[in-house]
Amino acid sequence: MRIHGTAVYVLWRREMIRYVRAKSRLFGSLAMPVFFLIFLGLGFRRMPVPGMDGGAGYIGFLAPGIIGMTLLFSSSMQGMSVLWDREFGFLKEIMVAPVSRVSLVLGRIAGGATTSMLQGLLIFGASLVMGFRFRGPAALAAGLVFMLLISFTFIGLGLVFASRMKDMQGFGIVMNFVVFPFFFLSGALTPLENFPWIIRALSYADPLTYGVDGLRGALTGTSALPVVVDLAAMAGFSALMLFLGAYFFETSEGV
Repeated sequence: MRIHGTAVYVLWRREMIRYVRAKSRLFGSLAMPVFFLIFLGLGFRRMPVPGMDGGAGYIGFLAPGIIGMTLLFSSSMQGMSVLWDREFGFLKEIMVAPVSRVSLVLGRIAGGATTSMLQGLLIFGASLVMGFRFRGPAALAAGLVFMLLISFTFIGLGLVFASRMKDMQGFGIVMNFVVFPFFFLSGALTPLENFPWIIRALSYADPLTYGVDGLRGALTGTSALPVVVDLAAMAGFSALMLFLGAYFFETSEGV
């Protein structure tokens, strides 16, 4: 099926304009991650974390988890824009446009991934102010790969739910119910080794576990699993969720 680059660009640019103009959305989405960084990072700054060498302490462990949390929430809530467009008729208009629905999906994914990455980078900058240190440019490049894969995975999840729902308030409630278990099971705040075995087993079914662990391994050199395993798992999860999100969006009604 043909991909219309103009349609992808227009939808991406539209999302960028909405993001820049919605100052309250930007600050609201960053408030909770910053609070986590400040209160947990300062409150537990002297707490040693097994495997975190070089005096990194808890902030070295926490920062990748908070970046992952930011990407999780911002990416999954991208589905809200689908419901917003359906509510005001824009979705119906683009659905009948003479372009492939694959192009429409790619435009939404590109816009959502860009805004999520920007928020993740802002939190990364805030973590540097808090004392977080990473291993260098190559580590940052590898971390960006994991950040992008996390964004793709949960944008796909958001599209799946948004394509089958019509109530914006209900979407927010359902997504919060879904994403909080992803977050707490991921090992973003505590090492996986501290979980009981049954919780740890559930953690390994959580895509964010591999995203956070891979991001932590890429940036700090410390991870529970080999970074290659994390990368392979995240690539698989992102491909699956993008496929499901695109499928459900293509088969959804534009009204």
